[in-house]
Amino acid sequence: MFIAKDWEQYELIDLGGGEKLERWGDVVLRRPDPQIIWPIQPRNRKRWDAADAHYHRSNAGGGHWEFRKQLPERWKIQYGPLHFYIKPTNFKHTGLFPEQAANWSWIMESIQRAGRPIKLLNLFAYTGGATVAAASAGAEVVHVDAAKGMVQWAKENVQLSGLQHRTVRFITDDVFKFVMREQRRGNRYDAIVMDPPSYGRGPGGETWKLEKDLYPFLQTCLSILSDKPLFVLVNAYTTGLSPVVLSNLMKLTLGQRYGGRITTGELGLPVTLSDLVLPAGILGRWEGQ
Repeated sequence: MFIAKDWEQYELIDLGGGEKLERWGDVVLRRPDPQIIWPIQPRNRKRWDAADAHYHRSNAGGGHWEFRKQLPERWKIQYGPLHFYIKPTNFKHTGLFPEQAANWSWIMESIQRAGRPIKLLNLFAYTGGATVAAASAGAEVVHVDAAKGMVQWAKENVQLSGLQHRTVRFITDDVFKFVMREQRRGNRYDAIVMDPPSYGRGPGGETWKLEKDLYPFLQTCLSILSDKPLFVLVNAYTTGLSPVVLSNLMKLTLGQRYGGRITTGELGLPVTLSDLVLPAGILGRWEGQ
């Protein structure tokens, strides 16, 4: 398991009752997580009751935030040289997945160790955690996401990290159509990061289902890799998808084409008030020779 254990301004305080208690900078949030199938320990109850905000899930879908005190519209947290804006959204999220810090460190180290210019493509790029990490390490980055608001948030995270002088292109587009256009244009990348959804629907009614579409999408991405690719990173949050399955997919695509090394596993967050670890999706890393 790849555990994001080097945070100072984020903390997973406790788990229980289908929820997680987290500190984001100076703000403590209480959010649902269906994996947490044990109760809150009575000795920790006071910590839970003191949360600054609590997201309540609705039986009809969605939910709402209950704010125990006035919070800023958004605030800042830092991971090493990387800075991000945090904001409680209507869908329980905060604009950042803290377990990805394990990947950000690896991305930065891989780019710095390469000793050559690296052009990186970040697909399904959300608010730009990997974009900020790659730009911080000196890579040229192309950031692609279909949600205009998320792309704007990513731009602000890049600026907040003092990286506005880096070469970063922000593109609001359907990821699959963008990759096909890059293939036709002959554009190539030394590294690709992707965080595909379990399920999605495109603007023209196209449907994406990770179990059905990830293999052909990876095959298509081979055509936009450079002659000497550095790495490909795939994140997945689909329930029930095994790291071994992801390893098999990468062997049948990247491995067959380039050889190299494949590493897969789970992402995790350590819990402060216990020796528990919260699993938070899986990853697959392919590294060139």
